[in-house]
Amino acid sequence: MALHRLSLCAAIAIFAATSLVAAAQAPTSFPGTVTAISGTTLTVKTDAGDSRQVDVPAEATLKRIAPGQKDLSTAVDITFADLATGDRVLVKLDPSATGPNGVALRIIAIKQADVAAKQAKEREEWARNSLGGLVKSVDPASGVILVTSGSGATAKTITVNTTKTTVLKRYAPASVSYDSATAAPIDSIHAGDQLRARGAKSADGTQIAAEEVVSGTFRNISGAISTIDSAAGTFTLKDLATKKVVTIHVSKDAQMRRIPDMMARLLAARLNGGSASGSGARASYAGASATAAPGSAASATPGSTAGAPRTGGGQWTGQGGGQSSGQGGSQWAGQGAGGGDPNQMLTRLPPIQIADLKKGDAVMLVATDGTTDFTAITLLAGVDALLEAPAASQALLNNWSMGSGSPDAGIVQ
Repeated sequence: MALHRLSLCAAIAIFAATSLVAAAQAPTSFPGTVTAISGTTLTVKTDAGDSRQVDVPAEATLKRIAPGQKDLSTAVDITFADLATGDRVLVKLDPSATGPNGVALRIIAIKQADVAAKQAKEREEWARNSLGGLVKSVDPASGVILVTSGSGATAKTITVNTTKTTVLKRYAPASVSYDSATAAPIDSIHAGDQLRARGAKSADGTQIAAEEVVSGTFRNISGAISTIDSAAGTFTLKDLATKKVVTIHVSKDAQMRRIPDMMARLLAARLNGGSASGSGARASYAGASATAAPGSAASATPGSTAGAPRTGGGQWTGQGGGQSSGQGGSQWAGQGAGGGDPNQMLTRLPPIQIADLKKGDAVMLVATDGTTDFTAITLLAGVDALLEAPAASQALLNNWSMGSGSPDAGIVQ
């Protein structure tokens, strides 16, 4: 019996010690966004993705800071009534509190309107002072990243110079959210990634002293749509490079364009270094071989939700408008075969929705990385002729997805 009591006491002691260690290791603070307010209880969606309820007693300390502020030296005192849904908060919990909800000792808040204003300013900064493209090489020792941008006659190499103070961010797997991008060292950037840098640019746009860099790994996919569900926002196709049937998810923020037939033929001829005249310039999708299709090589596309929202660079400028189909031959002849940036031409095309796609459409897209399920970032339909110039067309699509300025210009938020 004595031995039994001793064993029981030892078990209780071990349990108590384990509980104390667990309590000591439990997080006592977390960042998130206020989603609801009821009485003196906040519902906060944490940055980790879960939802937590927090009771806020009268004695809790509540302060407000400006976005980007690093300390509390200029923080101002607020009351519970000053909090609102949408506000960003950092909640510090009382570790000794019991009950189903956490109890706040301190809340540091940032107004939703202030966050929106900061986003607008960052959007302007990225639009004015950024360059980007596909990573060609990375030298971690010198901090120099070489990036290729444009295609055809407009192709150029950009030198991205980074320092120890440059903010380097990397997109999370299967994400195009700038807000979910996390700090990552320069050696996490690889050839074939897409990258965008913000900072002081040279006059000719071939050098940039980067203050911030965002990069990631994404996929290129091409093929003919085999099934489509517009209501669900999905379609399937057999990727010409991997020969696998994949499912593509299309969010409301995906940038999609349909290239007019004549423009596609002109671009295909230009990218192939030939002439667009004659019916031979027209390529049928049925005759396009798998080896002539854009590959699924990794590429990356910056995206955003909170850090630097999209600029809407793909807005239709009115050049061509409803004439794009009927007058494609004359309208695009000068731009498609002669000069100008093909990426800008794609940007000026009117946007389409998933409802505008149909079974059998040939598409090229840049998407989040994955195995059989992907989320489209940018998509170009009507690409039958372009599949005859696979390598050049792939570069065209990659650079188009990056080409509008902000880290998520033309990308899903």
